[in-house]
Amino acid sequence: MPAAPRQAPPATIADRLHSAAIHVLRRLRVEDKAIGLSGPRASALSVIVFRGPLTMSALAEAEQVRPPTITRLVAGLERRGLVRRVSDSRDGRVQLVEATAAGRRLLNRGRARRVARLAHGVAQLTTDDQEVLGRAAELMESLAAAHRPP
Repeated sequence: MPAAPRQAPPATIADRLHSAAIHVLRRLRVEDKAIGLSGPRASALSVIVFRGPLTMSALAEAEQVRPPTITRLVAGLERRGLVRRVSDSRDGRVQLVEATAAGRRLLNRGRARRVARLAHGVAQLTTDDQEVLGRAAELMESLAAAHRPP
C-alpha cells in the first residue's frame, strides 16, 4: 500500500498562499488602471468606502503608509471628486475622509471588473477544483477575520 502524501508544513503553505495571492492581485490590478486609478489610490478608496468615514491617520494606518503619503493619495482622490473631507459630528476639530457617491460607484465598477476577470479564470477550472477554491475562500476569510486589528 503506498504511503499517504505528507502534508506540507504550515510555513510552506503560507509561503505558497502569499505568493499566489500577490500574483493574482497583480493580474487583477489591470482593471483598476482601466477605471483610471493607481493601485494605491484604489486601495485607499476601498478602505474609505468599506470602513466609512475615517481620519487621515486611521487611513494611513490601514494602508500602512506614512501620513504625507496618505495626504497625497487623498488629495488626488479629492481632485477627482471621489472623496471629501468632512468634520466629525462628535468633534468638529477632527476631519474625516468619506467617499462621495461617485467614489463608491467607481470603486464598485472596478470591483465588478476584477471579480469578472477572476470569475472567468475560475470558470476554466473543473467543478471539483471550483469547489476546492470555494472552500479555500472560506478558510481565507476565516484567517482574515482572525487577524483583523481590533
